[in-house]
Amino acid sequence: MDDPITIRLLGPDDAAVLDRVHPDAFDNPIDPALAWAFLQTGVNSLAVALRVGEVVGFASGTVLMHPDKAPQLFINEVSVAEPFRRRGVARRMVRRLIDAARDRGCDGFWLATEAENDPARGLYRCLGARETGGIVMYDWNES
Repeated sequence: MDDPITIRLLGPDDAAVLDRVHPDAFDNPIDPALAWAFLQTGVNSLAVALRVGEVVGFASGTVLMHPDKAPQLFINEVSVAEPFRRRGVARRMVRRLIDAARDRGCDGFWLATEAENDPARGLYRCLGARETGGIVMYDWNES
C-alpha cells in the first residue's frame, strides 16, 4: 500500500482505464458499453484514483445546463475502496471534478447524501461545502 495513488480525470478515449477496477470501488461490475457511453456524453465527468494501474476509487459528476443560469456540477457519487479510505483520496477526486467543472464554466456544485453518512458529510465539510436543510427528496426507481 506504499504505492502512490494518482488522480486522473477520464476523457472520451479512456474507457479502457476501467478494465482494472478494485472489487470494492464501484457498486457493481463495470459494463464496458455503459462506461464508454458515460464518457462520450460531454456532460459527464469521472475522476478516478489509480494505484499501480488499478482503479481504487472514483467520483462522478454531471454538468447540468439551464437556459437562465450558468452550468452547475451535480456530483453523482464518490467511492473509495475500503483499504484506501481515510487517506485524502476522496477529497482529491472531488477537488479534481470541481476544478474541471470550473474550467467548463460551472459556478455551482452540489450533491446530496444520507443524513447518517457521517464520513461523507465530514468530507464535504472539509471541502468547504455548506450543509443545507429543508430539502425533500423524491425518486422513481423502476429496477
